[in-house]
Amino acid sequence: MVTWRETPFFTAKERAALALTEAATRIQDGAPGVTDEIWDAAADHFDEKQLSAIIMNIAMTNFFNPINRAIREQAGKTW
Repeated sequence: MVTWRETPFFTAKERAALALTEAATRIQDGAPGVTDEIWDAAADHFDEKQLSAIIMNIAMTNFFNPINRAIREQAGKTW
């Protein structure tokens, strides 16, 4: 269970970004990925340039996560 879905501390805009991030990131468990509904919700809050920036941040995080795991480096610890 993901905490951001259950806590009242995120705005609709933040929830849309978190849903996009989660959908783009979850691969191993067979999740459907970024559906039209998820994309449309994000597009309601962000323009194309902002969506591109979010996707690039998701991609960069997903790039570094396996590297950090392989070398047993806690993300953010020495950056």
